[in-house]
Amino acid sequence: MFSGIIADAGLIKSVKDREGGLRLTVATEVLGMDDVQLGDSIAVNGVCLTVVQIDGNDFDVDVSRETLNCTTGLGEHGKHVNLEKAMRLSDRLGGHLVSGHVDGVGEVIAFNDIGESWRLVVRAPQALSKYIATKGSITINGVSLTVNRVAGHEFEVNLIPHTLEVTTLNELKVGAHVNLEIDLIARYVERMMQAEKE
Repeated sequence: MFSGIIADAGLIKSVKDREGGLRLTVATEVLGMDDVQLGDSIAVNGVCLTVVQIDGNDFDVDVSRETLNCTTGLGEHGKHVNLEKAMRLSDRLGGHLVSGHVDGVGEVIAFNDIGESWRLVVRAPQALSKYIATKGSITINGVSLTVNRVAGHEFEVNLIPHTLEVTTLNELKVGAHVNLEIDLIARYVERMMQAEKE
């Protein structure tokens, strides 16, 4: 599990084909790899991936074809990515509970400076829209954010300067694709409601 509070914006240094998927080498300067072991989970742009090799401040992860098919931005050499280590039970939950299992890919519709913050509007896949609620939580490229407005399949969040400084969201442009993870609670509520009907 993760919290959606980004620890570092790393860099994809290398992308290699591997058995239908990819092996990525990711460089990090401030994530701190001293307590990371092989088999640990790190969220890369919101995708939970397993560390398979560590070399100083670089680490390797394997990305399956299935993961590549339902996410965006993992196979691009030289791309900056948001990084977060898996939570410990003793950690503060500064964002919200995030599984690192991307639910779908959204598209940036608007991204503009509104003075004290930046307004980001994303169009979600139709199947995810029903899970997105005003004042609810959503994860965009691994970043825990609060939804300010929902209109059809589009939703809006505000990004404060600190978030733009410490994540890769400052690189977004209209037309960019982003990884979305809906609020875990919404997913379970729907399942419970379905079970009652069965």
